[in-house]
Amino acid sequence: MVKILVNDPLAKEAVDILKDAGFAVDEKEYSKEELPKKIREYDAIIVRSATKVTKEVIEAASNLKAIGRAGVGLDNIDLESAKSHNIAVFNTPTANSISVAELVFAFMTSLSRHVVRGTTGLKEGKWEKKALKGVELYEKTLGIVGFGHIGKEVAKRALAFGMKVITYDVVKNDGGLPVEFVELDELLKNSDYVTVHLPLLESTRHLITAEKFSMMKPTAFFIHAARGGIVDDEALYEALKDGKIAGAALDVFETEPPDEKEMKLLKLPNVIGTPHIGASTVEAQRRVGLEIANKIVEFFQKGRV
Repeated sequence: MVKILVNDPLAKEAVDILKDAGFAVDEKEYSKEELPKKIREYDAIIVRSATKVTKEVIEAASNLKAIGRAGVGLDNIDLESAKSHNIAVFNTPTANSISVAELVFAFMTSLSRHVVRGTTGLKEGKWEKKALKGVELYEKTLGIVGFGHIGKEVAKRALAFGMKVITYDVVKNDGGLPVEFVELDELLKNSDYVTVHLPLLESTRHLITAEKFSMMKPTAFFIHAARGGIVDDEALYEALKDGKIAGAALDVFETEPPDEKEMKLLKLPNVIGTPHIGASTVEAQRRVGLEIANKIVEFFQKGRV
């Protein structure tokens, strides 16, 4: 019998798909210390972003044939090690795109209209109406760094808001949308809002540095809901502190949960943030769970046992 370890929370419907296929399913959430000791019992493991499927885990996994990532990014999986051990890796690249795109717009509107400060002030008994003059998204330029599934969903919403969309990506696929592809430096110089939607790779680590922030407009807002590590958070802190950009909204950080360095960034008055909840909606978690469960079932039913 195929034995599956679900090491991060997965929608019940997704777990039921695995069980209905005749698989033995354990929902355990082993720690990083426990996982290498336990993984040898399993034919497949399904994770979200919390569990790290490291080289150590893979080398200890004598029976492992498949790794399922219920989400987009694969930076928590050692892909080279998986490949060298002939272990298949699956993810769900489109299932949470809408949820992330909607969070980006929640960030953009919140920054533009001082929603967080306004709410906090009201709860403290303040009436800061004159101090909270905002700006419209209408006719502003949105720069999207990375134009994959999520980038395209963000663009659709931006166009509906009457924004101009420019984008940077090594793959120039506009998906039929009226957007303009430009080089990264040009995007940063000309955007009123910049949002990042790239995977974390060696080529994208610290892609956005102090030099890049210095190119942006002092009135620009920066939104990051991709992967911690793509942005140099210390450089972002300095840019915000020195007024090189107007504000930032962050869902991801180089260190999660945020350490003392990250908290310094979060305490700035022109920063708002959330604890990596881009894909944390009922709908997205159902979609990623169902999609990864079906991929794992299909894999084993094709004979990889």
